[in-house]
Amino acid sequence: MLLASVSSVSHFDVAWERGVRGCKQTRIETDFYLRIMNIDWFELTAAIFGALSVWLLARRNILAFPLGIVNVAMYVVIFYNARFYSDMALQVVYIVLQIQGWYAWSRGEKASDERIAVRRFTPQSWLLSGVLLVAGTVVIGYLMSRFTDAALPWLDAGTTSLSLIAQLWMNKKYLENWVLWILVDFVYLYQYGVKELYLTMGLYAVFLVLAVLGYINWKKQEVAAHEV
Repeated sequence: MLLASVSSVSHFDVAWERGVRGCKQTRIETDFYLRIMNIDWFELTAAIFGALSVWLLARRNILAFPLGIVNVAMYVVIFYNARFYSDMALQVVYIVLQIQGWYAWSRGEKASDERIAVRRFTPQSWLLSGVLLVAGTVVIGYLMSRFTDAALPWLDAGTTSLSLIAQLWMNKKYLENWVLWILVDFVYLYQYGVKELYLTMGLYAVFLVLAVLGYINWKKQEVAAHEV
């Protein structure tokens, strides 16, 4: 009788443990599916286009520009919803710059491997970049803080200005554009983390890695071109 009682308790414990494990597994699976359902698929799609565009830019491939146009057009909507108004306006300007860059790369000087040839900054280029950065940050920051409810007006203005400068130098095929992108990507990681745009934050982490790889790749090609 005692043995039967112990055996039934043992079976009950096993059944209870299995039930608890099953509930935990079900809860884990439910949490996973809820996270999947809560993913902003529009933002994810924009992020994928952006990552592909930067990867192609790092490889000096002109197909980066049409993908980039799709990316920035989608981010007009994303940044409007996040109240990053200067970043939203930046995307509109980017569309124009992407078209200009596409045209410039299709007609510009080619390297020996038929991709774009790389140029280098002069001291005047660095000085001009600094002046444009300060001027752009002051003007855009003032307008955003005075006339909008932008979440981070001055930081937003600084990243907007630096991004425009970097894009202009990229269109002109200067190696140092990647240095500027590396700097701005670090700031964007903080900025989008504050706004809980985690997919976009992850995208800019990828951008940061690609910017470093882009600099390394362009640098190698620039050195190889001078050795020929």
